[in-house]
Amino acid sequence: MSRPVPIKKAQAKPRPPARAGRAKPPRKAKRKPPVRAEWNGWLLSLEIAALAVAAVLATMFLLGYSASWLSGPGFFSNLLPFAGGVVLLVLAAALLLIVWWQARRWLSERLRYLPAATAVALALSWVWFVLHDGYTPVFTHFRTLVGGKQEAERVTLAHQVYAAYRRHDSGGLQKMLARAASFDPAITDAAKAFDVDADLLHGIAATESSFMPRDSRDGGKGLFQITAVPKFITREAARELGVAEPSVADPRHNAYLAAATFKHYLEEMNDDLFLGLLAYNIGPRNGGLRFIMQQYGASDFATMQPYLQTLPRDYPIRVLSYALAFKLWRHDGKLLAYEEGDNAVHIQQVGIPGL
Repeated sequence: MSRPVPIKKAQAKPRPPARAGRAKPPRKAKRKPPVRAEWNGWLLSLEIAALAVAAVLATMFLLGYSASWLSGPGFFSNLLPFAGGVVLLVLAAALLLIVWWQARRWLSERLRYLPAATAVALALSWVWFVLHDGYTPVFTHFRTLVGGKQEAERVTLAHQVYAAYRRHDSGGLQKMLARAASFDPAITDAAKAFDVDADLLHGIAATESSFMPRDSRDGGKGLFQITAVPKFITREAARELGVAEPSVADPRHNAYLAAATFKHYLEEMNDDLFLGLLAYNIGPRNGGLRFIMQQYGASDFATMQPYLQTLPRDYPIRVLSYALAFKLWRHDGKLLAYEEGDNAVHIQQVGIPGL
């Protein structure tokens, strides 16, 4: 009987010792930034934006309020105190920033998002105040302060429009609004096609024809009393209408011709609304309004009025007073009496179309 041969197990060879300096450290997994850091960034951005909104609105209010209080040409009684007030405003803003920086530490210790929430609440309170009626006169003073001569002229002409609206007979306006209803789709489409205010177009139609299309003695035709229209304007209206030749007898075509003509004159007058309306009314006769202004050296509507002896200087006022009536009707569903209660403030808030 043969004996079993024993199996020898292979011995594992000892590994050579690792050389010094060649051991690789374990790789560290890349960590994503914590969510809290991202939220902190968003909260800080929100806080800064809210503080900026509050600061801008507060500055406008303070400058507008001080402008109405210190307005005048006197150096020591008006100009110098106003300049000193601006310096004090800058110093107060710097002091408030320091106070806020100290306060936000205390707020953030109580709750992480409390500084941002406080800043948003402050901004919203200023927004509410701006939308409130009491801010309207102050904002008007601020616009006059920044706008200078042009803004002062605009305010003066705006009050002429409000006065013209006040003189309108309410019953007559109601009847005209009723007649305008059937032409509203055509006028609205024409306004969109040429990017002009639809209420302004309604005001032009009301002034030209009282929404009773007819042929006049001076050659005006239709809803907008179209007369001599440059050929390039006719081509633009035809392209938007999709016809070969617009017909002035068609109220829709008439509205497109009027919108294209008004857009042209408004651009020619550098978007000056009063001059654009006056140029629309004058048309190409006498070389057009631009030639007349160059002849007399006039630069705006206020300096142009003394030379309009034989031309309708009140035409823009009448158009805008009717346009204001249409805007109020669309905004409030009724025509407000300017002199009753707080209607004057509300009407000024609604604003004159295009102005």
